[in-house]
Amino acid sequence: MRRIDAIDFFYLSMPTILDIGDGGQDALLVRVVAGDQVGWGECEAAPLPTIASLVCPMSHSACKPVQASVLGQPLDDPDDIARIHREVRLNSMDLLQSSHALSGIDIALWDLLGKLKSQPVYELLGFAKAHPKVPYCSLLFGDTPEETRLKANEAQRQGYRAVKLGWGPFGHQTLREDVDQVEAAREGLGPDGILCIDVGTVWEADVEAAAQRLTVLEACDVTWLEEPFHTGALGAYRALADRSPKVRLAGGEGAHNEHLANLMIEYAGVGYVQIDAGRVGGITSAARVFEHARARGVTFVNHTFTTHLALSASIQAYAGAADQVLCEYPGSPTALARDLTLDHLERDDDGEIHLPERPGLGVDPDPETIRRYLVDTEIRVDGRVLYRTPTV
Repeated sequence: MRRIDAIDFFYLSMPTILDIGDGGQDALLVRVVAGDQVGWGECEAAPLPTIASLVCPMSHSACKPVQASVLGQPLDDPDDIARIHREVRLNSMDLLQSSHALSGIDIALWDLLGKLKSQPVYELLGFAKAHPKVPYCSLLFGDTPEETRLKANEAQRQGYRAVKLGWGPFGHQTLREDVDQVEAAREGLGPDGILCIDVGTVWEADVEAAAQRLTVLEACDVTWLEEPFHTGALGAYRALADRSPKVRLAGGEGAHNEHLANLMIEYAGVGYVQIDAGRVGGITSAARVFEHARARGVTFVNHTFTTHLALSASIQAYAGAADQVLCEYPGSPTALARDLTLDHLERDDDGEIHLPERPGLGVDPDPETIRRYLVDTEIRVDGRVLYRTPTV
């Protein structure tokens, strides 16, 4: 019987962090060790508070450090991962950052178990094969409509069949300026490409502000409007969905457990639920959301804007679904996000991507990149060191 011997968190960062909606500017990489085998994961979270949740002193019985529920646990089959997942949720339920820490650990546990069993993660989840996915090139809006047009056109020139533009100035400016941005995106992509728009919860719960943009979204044949409101604003989502039969709503990346995601599926009127394995509770929770979404006729889409380790992890939960093919794909990654892994999920001649047919996630970090971007960190409480940057 193998047991979990170590959990290591690596805080990585670009030299300069810009005030833009790009989560690939830093990273929290997770290494889990059992005997002579290693699994890797990644949290979609601010690194420092997430590291603290791993090691912090216990506050009470439901606010324990995350590592207390993981270290020393046996790991022989998927049921062990489910048990560890459950124990972290119970023992650290009042430690709010615990969901982010659990997500990266859970991903690493699946990677580790796949390597121990010599199976890809998707097989461990019960899929007979991994179907190819159609990547949509995920980009930030340009500061001007012309910049947006050029970005969309470049993605189309590179052979992407689908493009998503998001964040940037959209929603922070006048209706006319937002209209110009959407029209520029469609012009750059051309009439046939799949176009999606992501507004990063900019309207909070303001249905009328969002509804003002529906006319241009419909005219430009936008497939979905992503995150018009906060994840929990289910009533606002439902109200806008009722007014938007052509342009479907998408959301769910803000869900930090499967229950929140399932509430969106049941009550928000979304056509697409977008799940980030690095935030929702790992592959375990993502797979549960996929099953719930499929039963309710809602399309599951991965969410990731960072590394190809996160990309592989985010696809595993719906890898076996031949009818759910869209996949978020980082279109302009930072140097850190691009170089962090030795392996990449490159598009084939048909413009599709395939999960690696290798044990675990099939994607491993590059030790030299980890060293290059590693942030030297120490957490000390009352003279005792709780965390120090581990050795690569």
